[in-house]
Amino acid sequence: MLVSFLTFTGAAALIVLLPGPDTLVVVRAILRGGRRQGVLTALGNLVGLSVWVTAATLGIAALLRASELGYDALRVVGAAYLVFLGVQAWRTRGAVTEAADVRPSVLGTGFRAGVLTNLLNPKVGVFFVTFLPGFVPDGASVGLTTAAFGAVFVVLTALYWLVLLALAGRVTDWMNTPRIRHRLDVATAGVLVAFGIRLATE
Repeated sequence: MLVSFLTFTGAAALIVLLPGPDTLVVVRAILRGGRRQGVLTALGNLVGLSVWVTAATLGIAALLRASELGYDALRVVGAAYLVFLGVQAWRTRGAVTEAADVRPSVLGTGFRAGVLTNLLNPKVGVFFVTFLPGFVPDGASVGLTTAAFGAVFVVLTALYWLVLLALAGRVTDWMNTPRIRHRLDVATAGVLVAFGIRLATE
């Protein structure tokens, strides 16, 4: 069991460090609304992860994996949401905004953005239902072990957000200069739209 736990932890740490839509959304929240918005977005992401872990533990995510129609529907909605975030980043490119000036939109900021970015990505659910059970050793309870591994993944992700948020203050001023901000917003918009198109066409 210990070997499986250590192996899973190492693999999960590498996966957490890979940048994806969640990272981009949290970074953009920090830039647009300061550390508070970044914290709210990261918390939303952790809630989304926890929901997927629970679904995988209960076997619900396996239904998503087995249902082509359900997967495709969630995939299209998730892709549209990522494109929406990308377009939003493009529309506000270069604008330097103080944390107090941030106004919540319908879908695109704070806690809500963190939750939706995660929950509307069916690849996260399929990942958990395929990745976590693969590390369960013979003879161990699949449900309990999967839940434990999922908790480890959520904790590792939380540590990643803590480090990112701790470093945010040192780089936010530099990133908020108009020239750098414009380039970052354009790059973020392009990457989010690319993620959305890739998710829609896979």
